[in-house]
Amino acid sequence: MKRIGFFLILLATILSVVNVTRAQSDAPLALVMTADGPIMPPMLEYIKRGIETAERRDVEVLIIQLDTFGGSIDTMKEIVQTIRDSKVPVVVYVSPRGAHAASAGTLVTLAGHASAMAPETVIGAASPVGGQGEDLETTEERKVKEDIKAVARSLAEKRGPEAVKLADAMIESAKAVSATEALDAHLVDFVVDNVDDLLEALNGFSVEMSDGARTLNTINAHTEPLDMSLIESLLLFFTNPNIVFSLLSLGSLAILFEISSPGGWVSGFLGVVCLTLATYGLGVLPVNWFGIIFLVTAFVLFILDIKAPTHGALTAAGVASFIIGALVLFNSPGTPQFQRVSVPLVIGMGIVIGLLSFGILMFALRTIHVPVQMGTESLVGKTGTARTSMHDAGGQVQLESELWSAEPTPESEKIGKGDQVEVVEVKGLRLKVRKIK
Repeated sequence: MKRIGFFLILLATILSVVNVTRAQSDAPLALVMTADGPIMPPMLEYIKRGIETAERRDVEVLIIQLDTFGGSIDTMKEIVQTIRDSKVPVVVYVSPRGAHAASAGTLVTLAGHASAMAPETVIGAASPVGGQGEDLETTEERKVKEDIKAVARSLAEKRGPEAVKLADAMIESAKAVSATEALDAHLVDFVVDNVDDLLEALNGFSVEMSDGARTLNTINAHTEPLDMSLIESLLLFFTNPNIVFSLLSLGSLAILFEISSPGGWVSGFLGVVCLTLATYGLGVLPVNWFGIIFLVTAFVLFILDIKAPTHGALTAAGVASFIIGALVLFNSPGTPQFQRVSVPLVIGMGIVIGLLSFGILMFALRTIHVPVQMGTESLVGKTGTARTSMHDAGGQVQLESELWSAEPTPESEKIGKGDQVEVVEVKGLRLKVRKIK
């Protein structure tokens, strides 16, 4: 009877698991992505992969949780196009509380087939800047703004005239609004606290797809996260201006060390790796390449200080040039605040690099002035013991463990057996010595 009871319990457990699994497979699926960071190429690849995965698995809805201060205009346009071409409904949800859909993130939010915001979030401030972060000239600014306003109007016009007017103000005058204000203007469809509330609100909501209207069925939908891959996370990490600046600084310092002390390979290899990763970040960040001139000048000054008669002056000038170059490179006027490098980091790194360069300089100078350590010339200045009395004809001196022929210098006092002597000169295999008082 015990065996029969155990078998019945096991059977009931298996049937329960099967029923739960079947219920989950019958329930609609919602993929949830987390797009947290700048609108850069790694973010584009992540969203593309998410949409491809959603289409392949035929999910009911793809939710992109967005928190960004903006980024590249070109990347933003590609993301907008990718979302609008999706065969699966894409819902852009600005979350969590305190998140932003600023600048390029505004148009990404509008591109969703449906859009939502969490309470205490912000959307807007979408005025464009140049590719190097600078304020655009009047004609160019007008062209870029009109282009982006046209994109925004095409995305917002289905939401009504108030939404179009607000989107236009966000681009023309960098206006930003709260979640409630965006909802009142119908710029977004929902303001909800979390993904579960969003799925509940989306149930029965109609979205306009490329093949026509579609009504969402998200009742009892279960969610599944789709996180960034390791490569996507690393590439997005290397677009952080502070990380790019640190890699650029450390890579240049490693190369400088390799140049000053050639023969190894570790510092040179690490320097090349750091500079390669920094180059990737510089390729996608809005930077002012004029700053590179100051950075190169800084490291040239560090190297030239070795040959200078007054050591340290060129190193100090190099530190100043390094700090100015970094600020010009990353913090030009018009660059968004989130894409600027930390000023304390720049100053601190400049001082550290200056001190390390000065240390390398002192080490190199000390090496230059070290006496010769090989050959007979290295014997000059060493002391030994006279093994015989020494007259003009000379005698023998024990120097360390060797016995040398030696003769006294003219100015030396009389040298007797056992006296301490110092080598003054080496003539072939014969030493010239003087008595140590």
